[in-house]
Amino acid sequence: MSKATLVFVLRRLLQVIPVVLAIAAFNFLLLKLAPGDAADIIAGQMGHATVEFTQQLRREFGLDLPLWEQFLVYMTRLLVFDLGVSHLQGLPVIDLILARLPATLILMITAIFIAVLVGIVLGVAAARRQGTLADNLISTLALVVYAIPAFWLGLMLIVLFSIQLDILPSGGMVSIGAGHTGLAHVLDVAWHLVLPAVTLGLFYVAVYTRLMRASMLEVYGLDFIATARAKGLSEGKIAWTHAARNALLPVATLCGVQLGHLLGGSILVETVFGWPGLGRLVFDALLQRDLNLLLGILFVSSVVVVIANLVVDLLYGLLDPRIVHK
Repeated sequence: MSKATLVFVLRRLLQVIPVVLAIAAFNFLLLKLAPGDAADIIAGQMGHATVEFTQQLRREFGLDLPLWEQFLVYMTRLLVFDLGVSHLQGLPVIDLILARLPATLILMITAIFIAVLVGIVLGVAAARRQGTLADNLISTLALVVYAIPAFWLGLMLIVLFSIQLDILPSGGMVSIGAGHTGLAHVLDVAWHLVLPAVTLGLFYVAVYTRLMRASMLEVYGLDFIATARAKGLSEGKIAWTHAARNALLPVATLCGVQLGHLLGGSILVETVFGWPGLGRLVFDALLQRDLNLLLGILFVSSVVVVIANLVVDLLYGLLDPRIVHK
């Protein structure tokens, strides 16, 4: 790693810390504005709980403290990465999150890989055939897929591939009772991953297709493309060797920006397909008003998104080395 790259990475890391802390503070204050708390939920589940019992729960959970004091306690614990304990499940928040985080990361990485790969291929194909039937067909299909709600698309894929054709599992992450290990387990997870990853990824294919097409058309107008054509290079070589690399810069930027949106979209997809990731955990925490668990998920999610954006910045530096030296 060169000195310039190292300085670039350190500068980005120093920017990450205040961003993550600011997001954590905003999430805390925002959730505190919502009515109800974990004590109300627990008391409601018991059915016959008294007001005194509810107040006792609030004292045990520290919910009776002034808002500013709760905020200071939360931020202080956060500095040592202490996410607290889930009030309803009685387990450390970090343990609950780490048990679900791998499933969400697998889904997100696979979905973004599908979206970027398919979007780049279709975008280059459309740009090379600008104004033709193929260009119009690709653009129309991309917009149609973008307009379809993710949950409805997921349900339709389940109906087609799980119910009608019976070739893909409709939900879950592994086959129940199969007891696979090693490579068989990996293949089983991959087989269950197909539908949720395709559902989540297809929504973003249209975005990357349109962006790659527009970026390719812009690059086609530059002087070095005219020079490559003057040298007698084939259109395919010009597109994939010379134009595509320069056209990827906006795609890489958008990929980093959309990671947070992708994480939010995974909540619906995980619910539809029963995928045991953070999305399902967020949904349950919201219903149960488990503030510690919800704050922990939001904090870890923000860290994941910020780190992913850092990786995208590094990738951007590889695509355009001038960025590193700025």
